Amino acid sequence: MIKGLAHITGGGLLENIPRILPAGTNVEIKRGSWPVLPIFESMRRIGNIEEEEMFRTFNMGIGMVIICAPSNASEIAARVDSCYEIGRVTDGDKRVVLV
Repeated sequence: MIKGLAHITGGGLLENIPRILPAGTNVEIKRGSWPVLPIFESMRRIGNIEEEEMFRTFNMGIGMVIICAPSNASEIAARVDSCYEIGRVTDGDKRVVLV
């Protein structure tokens, strides 16, 4: 059921996810699709950090990304604590697009 896993460490969402994507695909991440801890907003504000850089440098509260077929998402979510559907795979050139 699982097509790919990305551990979100240094490089955040924008650099870790493309490493597991097959050629010809992108991932769209939907902003606001999971609860972001207040510390990230404080860091952004105090450091005057652009939003995209926050997604690149920090994990924004996401520790692991599971890529699966849409038909398997609910079954996987039922087996994983604190699971959020945060995006989708689209056609593209192996990058993450924030929407």
